[in-house]
Amino acid sequence: QVQLVESGGGLVQAGGSLRVSCAASGRIFVINAMGWYRQAPGKQRELVATITSSGSTNYAGSVKGRFTISRDNAKSTVFLQMNSLKPEDTAVYYCNAESYSHKTSWGQGTQVTVSS
Repeated sequence: QVQLVESGGGLVQAGGSLRVSCAASGRIFVINAMGWYRQAPGKQRELVATITSSGSTNYAGSVKGRFTISRDNAKSTVFLQMNSLKPEDTAVYYCNAESYSHKTSWGQGTQVTVSS
């Protein structure tokens, strides 16, 4: 089992920045990719960004150039630096971890609210 705990969400004005973090614990040695997803009210959960254990990254088109995902493998932590935030970035942000056997784990989510 892998446990994920997010932190760092909050309220920010449009154009501002926030960094969210996700710490993994438990069977962390099985983790391959980690990432961030988000879910806005009334919408489906969507991919924001992912990063593999080797550092390969993938971003949703809507955040490319504004968000940066990074990972500290030694601390089993993944970060999402969000710059130039827009009101449409408002959502609950969920941390995700995928094992080498393709099992997934989710965090409890952290609210990010961008005011206009």
